[in-house]
Amino acid sequence: MRKAFDSATRSWMLYDWASSAFATTVMAGFFPIFFKEFWCAGVDVTQSSFRLGTTSSLASLIVALMAPLLGATADASGTRKRFLLSFAALGVAMTGGLALIAQGQWLWAAAVYVAAVIGFSGANVFYDSLLVSVATPDQRDRVSATGFAVGYLGGGLLFAINVLMTLFPSRFGLADASAAVRMSFVTVAVWWAVFSVPAALRIREPASAGATGTTVLDGLRQVVDTIRHLRKHRATAIFLLAYWLYIDRVHTIVRMAVDYGLALGFSSTHLIAALLLVQFVAFPSSLAFGHFAGKVGARRAIFVGLAVYLGISLWGYRLQHVWEFYALASAIGLVQGGVTSLSRSYFSRLIPADQSAQFFGFYNTVGRFSAVLGPVLMGWVSYATGNPRFSMFAITALFLAGGAILRKVPEVDADNPR
Repeated sequence: MRKAFDSATRSWMLYDWASSAFATTVMAGFFPIFFKEFWCAGVDVTQSSFRLGTTSSLASLIVALMAPLLGATADASGTRKRFLLSFAALGVAMTGGLALIAQGQWLWAAAVYVAAVIGFSGANVFYDSLLVSVATPDQRDRVSATGFAVGYLGGGLLFAINVLMTLFPSRFGLADASAAVRMSFVTVAVWWAVFSVPAALRIREPASAGATGTTVLDGLRQVVDTIRHLRKHRATAIFLLAYWLYIDRVHTIVRMAVDYGLALGFSSTHLIAALLLVQFVAFPSSLAFGHFAGKVGARRAIFVGLAVYLGISLWGYRLQHVWEFYALASAIGLVQGGVTSLSRSYFSRLIPADQSAQFFGFYNTVGRFSAVLGPVLMGWVSYATGNPRFSMFAITALFLAGGAILRKVPEVDADNPR
């Protein structure tokens, strides 16, 4: 019989419920549309796509540069949860701030959005590293997958409400759809803040031996120590390279899908509905992927997800009809949570148990760097060629390379982590 999750584990999962509202309503949903149609009103679609891609990549680059030192410092001082909550507070404040930016002020919108993404992504660095504190190695596939599933459900529920607000603004006491989008940013900020409270109260991270008098210099030493240990763990280093390559494609599809659909001329109403579909398909699919990994192994399950993503990319190039966009959204929902959650839990079993926090900080750094190249590359190719369809091929080579390198990483038994 499987044991029920304890309060700390449930609180850890609930943070995914909280922060996924930002990922869904803001990053994947309303911000790309509002940026293109409101803050970049009158600008050519390829130029606005380039601006959006550059903005997303800049945010990821800043987090990637900060994360190793911040993560190592937090590990050495035993303050991962404190860092999690601090970055979450930044994300909450900046998300609410998006509601205050006037039409045409795309630079202000980009700047505030970058700060919000830094808060969201920075918090996730420490959230993921806390997985080793709330779950044993044999639980991590299940806990990681369930956390993603809970996130999709929570983000999807609020997103559904936000979509209704934009479709029927008068029923919510709002003047128009523009006012509804602004209010949606506020609801995300409130949702994120409220549902982060259990994590603040109930997650307990183990005390660190360096918890007294830890400095940034100590954190820098730990970064160097992590790199030194990576040289001794070949399978872990190879996995990180593969992960950097294939997760780039996953993150890019999530962040740029709506912008791509707008560039092809699809209605924003259909695009939002398709994105909403992703959330509710992904909820049971993430749970199913956790079960599937228990049967065939996490690495094989990841390969299945990557094969589906490759098909999505090829189909996306020839996309013609709106029903195809819905079909692709369903396909993304089937594998998105599975690939991401199983990558996290699989990595947790590749690393030394007594250095898990250090290695997870590095893992999240790699994940942040993976989100730098894809969006700006898609935006640049679309702008340079004048054809947004070519952007679907822009990073396919990186995606295929990631899958090829993953083949060199051995399957690791959940009951016998390294």
